[in-house]
Amino acid sequence: MRAMILPGPGQLLRAVERPDPSPGPGEVRLAVRACGVCRTDLHVADGDLPQRRADLVPGHEIVGVVEALGSGVGGLKTGQRVGAAWLGGVCGRCPYCRTAEENLCDAPEFHGWTRDGGYAEKVVVRADFCFPIPDLYGDVEAAPLMCAGLIGYRSWRKACEARPVRRLGLYGFGAAAHLLAQLALSEGQAVCAFTRPGDQAAQDLARALGCGWAGGSDEAPPEPLDAAVIFAPVGALVPVALRAVRKGGTVVCGGIHMSDIPSFPYAWLWEERRLVSVANLTRKDAVEYLPLAARAGVRPQVTPYALAEANRALDDLRAGRFAGAAVLTP
Repeated sequence: MRAMILPGPGQLLRAVERPDPSPGPGEVRLAVRACGVCRTDLHVADGDLPQRRADLVPGHEIVGVVEALGSGVGGLKTGQRVGAAWLGGVCGRCPYCRTAEENLCDAPEFHGWTRDGGYAEKVVVRADFCFPIPDLYGDVEAAPLMCAGLIGYRSWRKACEARPVRRLGLYGFGAAAHLLAQLALSEGQAVCAFTRPGDQAAQDLARALGCGWAGGSDEAPPEPLDAAVIFAPVGALVPVALRAVRKGGTVVCGGIHMSDIPSFPYAWLWEERRLVSVANLTRKDAVEYLPLAARAGVRPQVTPYALAEANRALDDLRAGRFAGAAVLTP
């Protein structure tokens, strides 16, 4: 099989040929049909997240077809189309796993970080971490749902759990935000989209999707927000978002990595504003979100790249050269 590997932090991905991987007990091998390019892949490639294995195959927004079953696999069959996401395995024994908080597992596995991911023609994944994909979505369209969609969904639930949300702000209008905006709008929420200052393409996309306001992250919303989700990995946006939410409002940090948060006056947090983070996702999130997204009519906007163009796709993501999500195809 062909694969793109990361030799080390800060290095370009390199194309290689490897033997087809063999699934072990409880695992399946997928023939990859599409793999999204996520900002977390950038954090892995750039060394923001510490290297966990040499010559890693990145990628965790995986759509593929089951082509081989390991021993003990039930519930899946060859030829079945499934998706695999960032969380690739949990221990099942730690206090978090035993209390339905597997996203906080003490010994987790992650596709494209601790185990090989989907920047390849084939990948081995745990069968119990595969999810059926609604027929509404083609392979390329479905890929961003597997992380950008899922982390947006989990962030949105955190944003809405304390008080009703009528006006939602999204900071960093990329893959996750453009999917969450569609879900929030379908639920009757008004959405304000905050982009890099001057990013007209992202602002145009936000308006085309139905966002009532779109502007730079250096601008204030027309009215105070009930909640805000920060997808951009920019710590300086935390105090900005806190100042944009009303009393009792919630700010959710939706990324796995963020630059340092600058100090800010306690008054910006006071009056029962909440600042929370989201870590990873659970299998329950995927089971809930994928059919919900289909019912809500969520449609990813994707820019396709060939597998061999993975470095260009990552660089375009880093520079913000496309709106929506990027997806690799073998």
